Amino acid sequence: MGKNLTKRSEDYSKWYNELVVKADLAENSAVRGCMVIKPYGYAIWEKMQAELDRKFKETGHQNAYFPLFVPKSLFEAEEKNAEGFAKECAVVTHYRLKTDPEDAGKLIVDPNAKLEEELIVRPTSEAIIWNTYKGWIQSYRDLPLLINQWANVVRWEMRTRLFLRTAEFLWQEGHTAHATRQEAIDETEQMNNIYADFAENFMAIPVIRGRKTESERFAGAVDTYCIEALMQDGKALQAGTSHFLGQNFAKAFDVKFTTKEGKQEHVWATSWGVSTRLMGALIMTHSDDNGLVLPPNLAPIQVVIVPIYKGEEQLSQISEVANEMVKALRAKGVSVKYDDRDTYRPGAKFAQYELQGVPVRIAIGPKDLEKGTVELARRDTLSKEFVSQNEIEQKVPSVLEDIQRNLHQRATTYRDEHITEVNSYEEFKEVLEVKGGFLSAHWDGSIETEQKIKEETKATIRCIPFDAVQESGICFYSGKPSNQRVLFAKAY
Repeated sequence: MGKNLTKRSEDYSKWYNELVVKADLAENSAVRGCMVIKPYGYAIWEKMQAELDRKFKETGHQNAYFPLFVPKSLFEAEEKNAEGFAKECAVVTHYRLKTDPEDAGKLIVDPNAKLEEELIVRPTSEAIIWNTYKGWIQSYRDLPLLINQWANVVRWEMRTRLFLRTAEFLWQEGHTAHATRQEAIDETEQMNNIYADFAENFMAIPVIRGRKTESERFAGAVDTYCIEALMQDGKALQAGTSHFLGQNFAKAFDVKFTTKEGKQEHVWATSWGVSTRLMGALIMTHSDDNGLVLPPNLAPIQVVIVPIYKGEEQLSQISEVANEMVKALRAKGVSVKYDDRDTYRPGAKFAQYELQGVPVRIAIGPKDLEKGTVELARRDTLSKEFVSQNEIEQKVPSVLEDIQRNLHQRATTYRDEHITEVNSYEEFKEVLEVKGGFLSAHWDGSIETEQKIKEETKATIRCIPFDAVQESGICFYSGKPSNQRVLFAKAY
């Protein structure tokens, strides 16, 4: 099953597309540019959701739900936001179809059923949410307002790839309102840190925290913080963003509150989100030529037990041992599957679970029954060892922890080896072509220089790292002065 994947070294993009489909994560649908997320892929997303949702609630946020449609006039209220998303909007203009008088089987738009005001299918929800907040916020007692929603959004992409870029995708979007500028900035930082913590500790993906340049910022934001990850093909992937919106949306929708001193002021805002794009990040950070590799924290099945037998009698003896193991491991909070299907041979099952990235595989055959052992295989290292059946209960949780740690360590080593300091444009272009990864370079801070570099090399400034050292230097492109290095990369 997994063995006929295209190799990453041959064609990384093809490898990725094949893996998503063959590992049963998602597939293209009858709707151009939209995907069907299959149960196995959705189970991974649900685990991401559950952990993030817990973190949001721990920090005082509540979930709500807002409409899918945004009236055009509301969408236009914050000019930069409207302008930033205009090219990707799907628009509803009519509300009824009727049968074609010339062909009863065909439906056509009823020209008399034109909407008075056109509706935008939400590409992001700031407009509808801030229009709502106007009625929810009157005084300082109503603040801070900390709301998140789990939803789908539509951005009409022409070139799509499963999970990485689809016309419709799933995400969460937080939208908060605060009494002071500093509170809103603190919230923006806090949420970026939550994303980073989730990526590192749950997804085993090392990320760099930083801020976006003006041209890479969210449309309508004063400042955008981000976490940037590096994929195995040397391209960067933006894994999450958190935006300080200043008072832009509060002014656009006239959201004011009465301060303790009785003055009227506009509130301060943030928004932040991660999407099913994280599935792409997960796949491209850890997986190999045999298929998916999942960190145990996100694996729908952490352990699979496969019986190797001839005849019913052997199977029932093995099943007795296996079912005890399942019970013992589940009691420890481990998710286990015992695959006793008689419709597939053990070899086919091994291939399937390897392809689907199950972290630990246990095989039990008649010889294992005699010796009181099992064969334990790790997906991350592809190593196998014999373990006593009595030790499984203790052994498996520690192996899972070790796999989680190892995947993070492996990805961190790769990332660190692919951060290269460059000082000249020649060097920049060469490293970008030959090695890829993050290029740490001095930049003069101008949008013009940034644009030219992007046009000439396709590389963009991924972030200005928070831990960047303040040091004087000269921009590798323009020769103008610079006070710190920023990270460039080609990106998804």
